[in-house]
Amino acid sequence: MTTTTADSVSGQESPNPEQVRRGRRTALLLFAVGFGPMVLATIMFYTGWLNPMGHTNEGVLIMPPVPVQALNLETSGGEPLAQRFGVDKVDPNWLMLVVSGPCSDDCEQLLYLSRQVNIALGKYAPRVSRAAALGAVPSGLEQRWNDEYSSMERLQPAEGTNSAWPTGVSPDAEPRILLVDPLGNIMMHYGVEHSGKQLLKDLKQLLKISQIG
Repeated sequence: MTTTTADSVSGQESPNPEQVRRGRRTALLLFAVGFGPMVLATIMFYTGWLNPMGHTNEGVLIMPPVPVQALNLETSGGEPLAQRFGVDKVDPNWLMLVVSGPCSDDCEQLLYLSRQVNIALGKYAPRVSRAAALGAVPSGLEQRWNDEYSSMERLQPAEGTNSAWPTGVSPDAEPRILLVDPLGNIMMHYGVEHSGKQLLKDLKQLLKISQIG
């Protein structure tokens, strides 16, 4: 059998076209099994497809969804928030992210709402994380934080960056809760005009039909 110089040196034969096609089919199958349900869940939620009750989300849809990278947020230790999401992550979580300028009454109302919704999720609670990106925090809230919001991580803009907020979201003017899916897409937002029941309804529906996160 004739081999190329490169094949002779490496001791390996180049894959034939059928092997290449088989490898591609296997890769596509693995992707479909792992992430197909997430894609399907997103399509169903946004369009109401296969939902006999139609399109019934309670939050404000962000169309198209905005990647969480656009927020340029990081932890106090410098870890970029965006690194926690993506197709290469094992069991990434959904995220309720409270964003606000100076945290006044409306802001604290959303902090409380997100905490209570997380508790009400019951068995689904470990699949949803909570975080907050806030401006100035009143001293009273700062003193109560560890007692009331110890499970809510504090985030901040990376040095030298600005957050590109989704259309309709302006934290300095109005605090919001952003819902981020396990692939890192900011897909909906909520404000004080929404109840905990509405946010809980959306989350339960998404967690029920999603096998990712």
